[in-house]
This record gives sequence, C-alpha cells and structure tokens, in this order.
Amino acid sequence: MITLNRRRVLATMAVVPALLLGAPAFAQGGDVTLTHYFTGEFGLKIFNEQVAKFEAATDYTIKNSPIGHEDFKTDILVRAAGDSLPDVFSYWAGARTQFVVDSGSLHTIDDMWARDGLDNVVAKSVADSATMYNGARYLVPFNYHYAGMFYNTQVLADAGVTEMPTTWDGFLALCETLKGKGVTPIALGSKNRWPAQFWFDYLLLGTAGPDYRAGLMNGSASYDDAEVKAAMAMWKDLADKGYFAANANADSWTDASDKVARGDAAMTLMGTWITGYWNGLGLEPGTDYDFFPFPAIADGVPVSVVGPVDGLVISNDGENRAGAEAFLSFMMSNADVQASWTGAYGALSANVNVDPANYNVVMQRVSGIVAGADNFAFNYDLATPPPVAEVGLSMFSRFMDDPSKVDDILAQVAADAAQAFTE
Repeated sequence: MITLNRRRVLATMAVVPALLLGAPAFAQGGDVTLTHYFTGEFGLKIFNEQVAKFEAATDYTIKNSPIGHEDFKTDILVRAAGDSLPDVFSYWAGARTQFVVDSGSLHTIDDMWARDGLDNVVAKSVADSATMYNGARYLVPFNYHYAGMFYNTQVLADAGVTEMPTTWDGFLALCETLKGKGVTPIALGSKNRWPAQFWFDYLLLGTAGPDYRAGLMNGSASYDDAEVKAAMAMWKDLADKGYFAANANADSWTDASDKVARGDAAMTLMGTWITGYWNGLGLEPGTDYDFFPFPAIADGVPVSVVGPVDGLVISNDGENRAGAEAFLSFMMSNADVQASWTGAYGALSANVNVDPANYNVVMQRVSGIVAGADNFAFNYDLATPPPVAEVGLSMFSRFMDDPSKVDDILAQVAADAAQAFTE
C-alpha cells in the first residue's frame, strides 16, 4: 500500500476531477489492462502493431488505454494515489520510477526476470541503470533514446559548413556563421517545458561533470551554487546573442522540428524520437537531416550522453499478474518486436539480439556515440524526484521567457527545490 506521505504527494502532484480517483472495473480472465503514453507523434500505430503480435502469440487480450504524453504524467500519479493502476503501464526509468516504487505501487519482476532469462537479453549497462530500485527489479526497458543536435543538412551546406563542431568554441563559431548568413541557428519548442531540459543537462554535465550533477539531482547540491550559475550563464549567452528562434515557449517540440525541416532554423537539440517524426514526414536520414553530439565544453570532464529509457512496469493493483509478466517478457525478448518498434519509433533497443542493421544510418551512428560515452545520464525530469522536476521544468520555461532574470529565477528555484525535496 502507498504510505500516507507518498499518497499525499502523489495526490497533490496534479489537480483533477475527483471522479478519476474511483477504482476502475478490472479485466477478468485473459484480459491484461494496459495504459501507455505512446500516442500521436510518439508512435501509437507502430506500438499497437507490436501489441497485436503479443495477442497473436498468446491467449491474452490487451485492454489498451493510451493517454497523451503530457496528460499521462499526472494521470498515472493520480491513479497510483487512488490504488487504481492497470496491470501494466509504460513509465520512464529513473527518478519517476523510483518515486512510484517508494509509494509501494509497483510489483517486483525479479522472478520473471530470472525465469525468462532476461539477463541474456537485456544489455547489462541498461539493466544496471534502469531496472533496479531499492535492490529489486521493477522495470523492463522497452527502448531508450539519446538527445543530440539534429540539423538540416541542406541549410548547413548552403551556409558553407562542412565540418560539425566538437568543441564549445566551435559551436559558438557555427552559430555565428549561421546568423551571419541570415539563418536562425537553433529552434527550441519549450511550450511543454521538457524540451528545454536538454540544454541545462548538457551545459551542466559538460562543465561541472556527472558527480556534481548527481548531487543537484538528489538535493545535496543547490541551484544557487556557482556550478549551476555558470551553466545558466552559458545558456543566457546563447539567448543574448540571438541564436534561438523567437518565442520558444509558444512552440511544441514538433513545431521546432518543423522549423528545422523547413529550413527556418538550422538545428534543434532533441531526442532521437525526432528521427521517427521526420521519417514519417518523408525526410531521408543522412540526406535531409543528420546530427552531431553536443560539443565538449571543459577539458577533463567525462563525456556524457543524455536521454530517457522508456520502460514497462507492473502495478500492485492489477488482477492479471501472469498476463502482465507475459506481456513484459514478450515485448522485451522478442527481437522482431524490438526491431520493428525501435526502427519506426526512432529509438535504440536494449535487446542484445537486435541486429544493428535494423537502424538507419543516423541511428547507427547514434548507437556508436552512446556506446563510446563515459556516462549515460537520464535527462533532467527523469533524474530528480517528480516534485523537484516540476520546479526545474518551470525554471527553464521562465528562463526562456526572460533570460535577464536568471539570477532571481535561480534564487527562487533554490528555495523551492529544497522545499520539494522534503515532501
């Protein structure tokens, strides 16, 4: 059961009609209830095709209830607070899963993991970072992503750019070259706040390093520290120089992606799901678009890559435990499911049996970048507890509205985050 304190925090994370807190009618027999956020531009059609493969291979029927990506973040916490979770739901590995584990809402999958030999299926690096919470396994990593600088190849070619930057000075020079050619260097669609987090992540990781960043994420460091101020000053410098497209908070991530696809901006810092989105628009990977890693900033700092791991978890509220375990095991172990899903969705698979040839030329390079990095870090809102993430995401939005107020913003966030860590 959820502890009283966790129940209170879960409930206050979102204000929704009280009717949502009522217990649903649970499926019987061979039905497995499923809620997920793979909707719209996040791959609903291809996800449903993989679910159909599970149903065809088993006697189970999936009762599928997708929820929009942004609404899901609050809906699932409300349902956890009301003990009304489905058998299975998708969730992001890291602090969000830790938060729900600590509430007592999830069922461990250690027995299923051992019984079905998932140690021989899931890449150890992903298993070690994404599946274990409080000493037990709770999550199957359905796929993972990487955030990089995705760009319009023709725009950069027309600007005379032949080599992508690997250092911060080189990146600033690229932005200045593009601006001098009348091209907006960077599109950012921070309407839903989270797309801005990758800038904070990479700037902080590239200057203060992963150990300091981990301290900020767990509350042992503060948002008014010199390290955070230095990273935000670099972000402010980019904004002050006019390198970002105007009115970032008015655009969604797809709006920003469309600006790059049309050539209205040269590049955008985004997760690899952008490749699935662009492929769906008919853009050719490696020809119409490509990427380069976020440039190195300070010498001697470990090279970090940033991204989320999308997982599947089993709740303590569901009735079909056997069906839930069968679903998680199948979706992870079936190499055809993994290849089909990640290839279309613009993701990487943690299944070691998926042939890298499944990926397009851009994603094959992404796989190599991730493999060669010193550190894989969950992006901001998956690395710190959800109440703190809300504080930080709002900080990014306020900053993009008015970068000149960065000092006041950080002072307020330092106090708000400290309070959120006590909840």
